[in-house]
Amino acid sequence: MLHARTRTPALFSAFALLLLLTPALLPTARAQKPAAAPRADQAREEPPFHDYKGVRIGMSAEETRKLLGSPTDKDDKQDVYMFGEAESCQVYYDATKKVSALSVTYFSAKAVPAPKTVLGEEPEARQDGSLYKLIRFPKAGFWVSYTRTSGEAPMTIIAMQKIEQ
Repeated sequence: MLHARTRTPALFSAFALLLLLTPALLPTARAQKPAAAPRADQAREEPPFHDYKGVRIGMSAEETRKLLGSPTDKDDKQDVYMFGEAESCQVYYDATKKVSALSVTYFSAKAVPAPKTVLGEEPEARQDGSLYKLIRFPKAGFWVSYTRTSGEAPMTIIAMQKIEQ
């Protein structure tokens, strides 16, 4: 059991990284110039979810570690934090050691922020009860996504990532 527990942060870290990179790899997820009318997300200034426990996109690794404490797993490119059994956070750093992305995973329904408090709107639920919505906030310089799996014990992932110019 202990062995499976020590692998949990690495597995969820890999899953979160896949979620973070997927939008950048999909042609429809790349920033596109509007034809006639601007997209709705282009008018948005800053999302309701703009930091996690004080950590923001662009913050230094040193500032981040002061706010979140000692990471469970530490690296030049990523820190992993476990906050009990129900919550983890992965913080990703760019080449200048500034926060470029972060992903918060909730393993239980307790203390999970409502989608509207994260995105500013409700995502449409899929037939299986899962949720997914990504909104770009170009003026703030990052996007925010909300993902909830289906099932009796859903996992929720809230991610934000710097928009590359």
